[in-house]
Amino acid sequence: MLLHNNYVQVGQPAPSFTATAVYDQEFSTVQLSDYFGRYVVLFFYPLDFTFVCPTEITAFSDLYEEFAEINTEVLGVSVDSEYAHLAWLQTTRDDGGLGDLNYPLVSDLTKSISKSYNVLTSEGKALRGLFILDKKGIIQHSTVNNLDFGRSVDETLRTLKAIQYVQSHPDEVCPANWKPGDATMIADPIKSKEYFRSI
Repeated sequence: MLLHNNYVQVGQPAPSFTATAVYDQEFSTVQLSDYFGRYVVLFFYPLDFTFVCPTEITAFSDLYEEFAEINTEVLGVSVDSEYAHLAWLQTTRDDGGLGDLNYPLVSDLTKSISKSYNVLTSEGKALRGLFILDKKGIIQHSTVNNLDFGRSVDETLRTLKAIQYVQSHPDEVCPANWKPGDATMIADPIKSKEYFRSI
């Protein structure tokens, strides 16, 4: 159960935050607005030293270069302290840890970030919320999974590419299951029929 009824919405500015993060074995201050001008994949996970979480976190790290190549930063957030993040990063993957990551893990010990994105449960954990922000900090996509099942990093990357495509081609829209190189359609009652005829 969520703690409050304020909902972040697609098409609205992402709630801003400043917090401590761990990256490259060091603590630093992360401010969301510092990433404006790039796309951001912001994802929340329940807790450090758990089971599904490291599979997601390391999967994002393993594909990080693909995100970076299309002007995108990845940020992971949980309600743990920066010290817990650091300890988990210093634990090898073979032992259920993370090892080195290619992006920062943000500490939300006060739970204010999770609350502002409406992913905080009444038990004080973060649901598996994922938000894609455009270069202006506007939320273009959001999904929320319950605690026990992970997300698809490949699908996140596909969705991000669709967002970037339509933002750079404002007269076009992407149909279901679109991937780069697939046909799009013109958002027009007549011109869209060209797409439908092609399928």
